[in-house]
Amino acid sequence: MNVMEYAIGPISNEDRTSVIDIFNYYVEHSFAAYPDKRLPYEAFDRFLQMSGGFPTGTIRDRNGMVAGFGMLKAHSAMSAFSRTVEWSCFIHPDHTGKGLGRKLLDYLEKGAVEQGITSILASISSLNTGSIAFHERNGFTACGLFRKVGQKHGQEFDTVWMQKMLR
Repeated sequence: MNVMEYAIGPISNEDRTSVIDIFNYYVEHSFAAYPDKRLPYEAFDRFLQMSGGFPTGTIRDRNGMVAGFGMLKAHSAMSAFSRTVEWSCFIHPDHTGKGLGRKLLDYLEKGAVEQGITSILASISSLNTGSIAFHERNGFTACGLFRKVGQKHGQEFDTVWMQKMLR
């Protein structure tokens, strides 16, 4: 399926099951999602609350099935950081490698710029080398490293912080 055959729109309550199922795949099979146990469907409400009015997006295939989702959230509640957000993005494993992450990033960046956001941050597990490479290919640069701050599946990991300036 061509990337043009996918559509993006804001996350809605109808996306609850799909969003949590995609997230839980990464909880169980990778270091991309930090929790070490599956989240209940009620966690969806927390995701929307965390977005706090910043852009969110689900990407759907031509059959209307959710192929991925992404969201922006405040980096800090302090007004001094009001132009900086963090982003998260998870693509269903059947749809990775098709340019959907880039399409979702572009969609969220456009919405961020419209809201006056100037900087997007990403917190990435050092064991998630694919995500680090994705962010490097898409204009992010490494800006910080916290050593051995995480542990999942019996392995310690660092968090790599990456940043993209929007203007």
